[in-house]
Amino acid sequence: MSRIYKKHGKAFKSKVALEAIRERRTTAELCNEYSVAASQISAWKKHLEENSAELFESKGGKDQQEEIDRLHRVIGKLAAERDFLEQVLKR
Repeated sequence: MSRIYKKHGKAFKSKVALEAIRERRTTAELCNEYSVAASQISAWKKHLEENSAELFESKGGKDQQEEIDRLHRVIGKLAAERDFLEQVLKR
């Protein structure tokens, strides 16, 4: 007989991991409250501790500016096409 595993969302995982990091309650208490195995809580806690620095890293920077410039070029092209078609239709 196969086991059916629950799929937990990101918000739930982060909530439980934060509770574990705060250490206001034991892991056993968290297991009972959230119906999650202790090993799973430990894994989520470890993942949060190892990857929390990524939350504060700057995303994009130069890549983001390049994307903005590309989008401005597309907008300019579309505006030129629109103006051309407007003139053609007026004739």
